[in-house]
Formats: sequence, structure tokens, C-alpha cells
Amino acid sequence: MSAAPMPQSYPRINDPDNKMYGCLDTDTLKPHHDKIPVEVLTQMIREAIGKANQKSSRESIIIPPDATAADLTKAYRRAGKDLFRYFKRYYEDPASTAHQVYKKHYRDVGAEQFRSRVIQKGRMNSGWRYQFLLLDCAVHSQRFKNVSDLGLAEADFNAVIEFTKPDALPLSLYVSVKNRRNTLGGQDWPKAIRALETVAVNDRNRVGPYCCVFGIVMDRGQRHIKIEQKTGQAYSTNTEVWLSDFLWPFFANYSYEEIMQLVLDVLLSVQESEELATQIQIPTEVLEFFGEECRKAGLINAEGYFDDPYKLLKFFCKI
Repeated sequence: MSAAPMPQSYPRINDPDNKMYGCLDTDTLKPHHDKIPVEVLTQMIREAIGKANQKSSRESIIIPPDATAADLTKAYRRAGKDLFRYFKRYYEDPASTAHQVYKKHYRDVGAEQFRSRVIQKGRMNSGWRYQFLLLDCAVHSQRFKNVSDLGLAEADFNAVIEFTKPDALPLSLYVSVKNRRNTLGGQDWPKAIRALETVAVNDRNRVGPYCCVFGIVMDRGQRHIKIEQKTGQAYSTNTEVWLSDFLWPFFANYSYEEIMQLVLDVLLSVQESEELATQIQIPTEVLEFFGEECRKAGLINAEGYFDDPYKLLKFFCKI
């Protein structure tokens, strides 16, 4: 990683015994003056759920309510092809997956992949849901001077907040929203931190210092600065990881548990409980179309078994 950026000139916690030593001193920022009314927040949650469903549906197969037999066949074929693409893209590693799948029937492999994909789609949908909700909370909280939806791969939104000191320039927060800390692997953090801070540095509209934030919407805890274990040095003193017990009160003025309870209330009011992945009845047609794709790729024999692990290895390794 290149040299760390120069520390930004905002007030920091200077007590070495404090677990948040070096982090932004949020006591110097303008506080919340009001609380978003529950009825308003509830409507925001409904909208966030709707927008998340449009962005990345939790449904494994989208079938119109008035679907004809031809529509069903089309939907199942599309689902089978999607399942095959998922099989190729989300393998454990080429060698291990080839070894695991070898001598298995495509129906068994397809069913396992289908359920894994259902779980992944649910996680992606939740990620979008809380990204939309956190942004809306920041907008409606009236705590911030300005909130902008950046919609970048590196940064989701920017929130500008003023200090209590009247002559101080405002602080720009560049926020990247993640479901959990393990969304990023250990080796991915330095690159992600550098990319997020590059967005802040290159923002020509920014006035005043900046602080970059990885907002973790579900993992419990407060906040910290990410440290390189070998050197004990911060990847950047301007980038912090804010966990759910700090993140939600800061932007929404509601605790993490309060937010989750309200989301549950909305879910219970608008839809039936979802099935577990293991409970989902997989249409036979989807598995047959998955098998058709496997057959086209030369991965299975006449009986439908993955009979050549080296073909599988080549399949997974091929770009």
C-alpha cells in the first residue's frame, strides 16, 4: 500500500486508554435536535424494502401471477441458466469444487447451488435495504447540512455535518455501507480504505476536512481505526469502521435494536414469514434446465453425472 494520507485536521479522541483513541471526537459535532417520528421512519423502512426488492429481489424465481404455460417455461429456463452462471462464478475454489462435485448428479448439485443462491440473494437484498434506510435516516434526521447519494462502488453516500464551534469548516463524511465486517476479507481492507479515501480527496465540491467511514449495519460494537497487524500502523488515520451500536444512533438517532424491531414490525405487516432455504421446493424444470447447461458445457455424462474432474477444473478456471 502507498504512503498513508496526511491526517485530516478535525478534533480527535486523544486519550490513549480510550478504545477509540485517534477517532473523530463526535462531541465536537452538532448533535441531533429531534427524533424522526416513528410513523415517518416506518414509512422509510417500507420504501427501503421496496427499493431493495427492485434492486436485488429475494425471490429465487420471478413468475408473474397471470403466467401462462409458455411464461412458466421461460421463467424456469432463465432460472436454470442463472443457476448455471452462479455455479460457475461462486465456487469454493476450482480444485476443491471439482473434487466435491465429481461423481455427483446434476440434480443434486443444482439443488445445493439453488439453496446457496437463495441465501446469497437474501444477503444482497438486506445489504441494499439497510443502505437505502441509512441514507434516508441521514436525510430525515435534520442533523446534517447536506446528504448526497453518491452511488459509487467505493462510497455510498456523503454527509456534511457542522461542528459546534461556529467558525469551523464543516466535516464531510464519506460512507461505505456493509452488512458485516466479514463482507471484506482481511486482504481487501487496505484496497477498500485507499479507494474510499481517494473519493474524498478528489471531491472538488468538498469544503473542510473529511472522514471516511465503513458503516457496518449489523455487527455489534462501537468504532475503531483499522490497523495493519505487521506494523501496528493505521492504514489511514482518516478512515474509521463504525459498528451498528454507533452507526445507527449517529445517523438515525435510533439504536440498532430499535431499528431492527421496526424493520421486523414492517416485515410482519406486509408479508408472510419466508421459507428456510432447505424448505424451498425447487421446480424440477429449473434443475432440468440447469442440467441442460451442464450438458452443453460437456460437464456431465449421458446419465447426468459429473464424470471428469479435470473438465470441471478447466471450467472453473476459464475466464
